[in-house]
Amino acid sequence: MVARESQLVELVDADGDATGSCTVAEAHTASGRLHRAFSVMLVDDLGRVLVQQRAAEKTRFALRWANACCGHPAPGQTVFDAAAQRLIEEIGVQGMTLHQAGVYLYRAEDPQTGRVEHEYDHVLVGRVPVDPRLHLDPAEVAGVRWLAPDRLRVDLADNPDRYAPWLRGVLAVATEAAGRLPEAAALALPSASDNAPTDGAAPAGSAGRTAGS
Repeated sequence: MVARESQLVELVDADGDATGSCTVAEAHTASGRLHRAFSVMLVDDLGRVLVQQRAAEKTRFALRWANACCGHPAPGQTVFDAAAQRLIEEIGVQGMTLHQAGVYLYRAEDPQTGRVEHEYDHVLVGRVPVDPRLHLDPAEVAGVRWLAPDRLRVDLADNPDRYAPWLRGVLAVATEAAGRLPEAAALALPSASDNAPTDGAAPAGSAGRTAGS
């Protein structure tokens, strides 16, 4: 197997059109080269979001908390096929249908290593049952947690350095898709009417593919 840093990624322009290829290591060397990537958000039947802590040996944003799975399709590979493969490899999850919520284009430099993430990031959302059996690859994942979306948003705002810099944008893209993707419905922000008092009542408180197929 080719070492991950030596694998090829697909370079793209700002519209997501392919322009060439280079290795993972080259794409992430300062000042970074824009390339295609994917970020998977997994939501369980209780509406919780899976977040993973990146392993200590990761070359970019080690030990930061991020979404369920991230990666890069090889040139010519679909993001759905690449994401299905990485979900199995990193956390041992397969069999759910992934849907694209949108794209998040961002650039972020790791202050510890100087490596750069500059990605045209396809945000994919999948639904899983409560407490699915996970098989974590310790070379990729240090730990996982299930969090309610609102709790995750609060912690992202209060403690941004705990999280990978792309997570806020990825969560925002997935949240914007909540009205059209049933798998993302639990991410929807409360509307003003949700918190409005009713008569006599007090105000309230506080295109898809199957992964692993």
